[in-house]
Amino acid sequence: MNSTAADRILAIDVGAGTQDILLYDPARTPENCFRMVMPSQTQIVASRIGAATGAKRPLHLNGRLMGGGASTEAILAHLAAGLPVTATLEAAATIHNNPDRVARTGVTIANAAPAEATVVTLGDIDLDALGAVFGQFGIAIPEKVAIAVQDHGYRPGAGNNEMRFDYLQSLLDAGGDLSRMVFTAAPAGMTRMQAVLDAIGGGIVMDTGAAAVLGALGDPLVRRHAEETGVILVNLGNMHTFATLLKGRRLYGLFEHHTGGITLPILADLIERLQRGDLDTAQFMASFDGHGASIHPDYRREGPFHFVATTGPNRAIARDLGYHEAAPFGDMMLTGAFGLVEACLMRERVGRSLVGYETA
Repeated sequence: MNSTAADRILAIDVGAGTQDILLYDPARTPENCFRMVMPSQTQIVASRIGAATGAKRPLHLNGRLMGGGASTEAILAHLAAGLPVTATLEAAATIHNNPDRVARTGVTIANAAPAEATVVTLGDIDLDALGAVFGQFGIAIPEKVAIAVQDHGYRPGAGNNEMRFDYLQSLLDAGGDLSRMVFTAAPAGMTRMQAVLDAIGGGIVMDTGAAAVLGALGDPLVRRHAEETGVILVNLGNMHTFATLLKGRRLYGLFEHHTGGITLPILADLIERLQRGDLDTAQFMASFDGHGASIHPDYRREGPFHFVATTGPNRAIARDLGYHEAAPFGDMMLTGAFGLVEACLMRERVGRSLVGYETA
């Protein structure tokens, strides 16, 4: 088929370690679409900050709120080395949304960079850099952009983990329909999603977990079980492990654990509890390292689901359990990006589906 510029989609799944980039063109098979797996912006920013620390220079941060992890650790390491850090109010929100909490770390809020300071620009997306890379191969990036990020969100008086789980719980409370997890306006309190939408001038944004679920349906075995008997899908990312109970396009339950605290016995136990339907937030928070767990009452009628599939860069943690390793269109690292493309097609109701569902 022929395609136009309006048909093409730049899908970027932003993780803690990598940003997984797919340039979708419906005139090509998914396997032939152009792609890159590159360091995530938090890794790039951390490297730039580390260079300033090594040079013993003052540091000034501008740009937008972005994901923390490596970038925040590098900022704190700069301060620990006895070197000053200033930041615009928007960039400082990367450290914490509460300016008082930011001040207590030693960061000074300032609009302008002090003399001799190294200026590092924060943000989860750098479209100019991606455009330059694609441009070296004669490829123009599309105007249509879809981004996935993992957002803890912010609500005054609530902790990050509490806010994050309230968001996850809201997905189940709203019926668990994956089509309702695709946003052109950030949900209330989802500050990282909003920063990404501001950066790209509008588009589609999703949570990385929901994008991975949608993308995993591009694996024919996962899709068949999801349609017929239900599936337990586990995305083992670099920072978070997100597991769901899925049938059709509805989530019936989930948990989210920090991958750094996952071991084979812990994972096996959590998956078994999820399958049985006896995980809840209070139990999870008391015993495990993560954001929570919840199972919709309807799972008692639909479950239990027995087929388990894993995806994500740390899926090797689960390998000895013998689960199916999902690889949509032969590329596990692009699972979330394929999910973003599917989300765009769902949103636009174009009558076609990347992963095999009809969307009209």
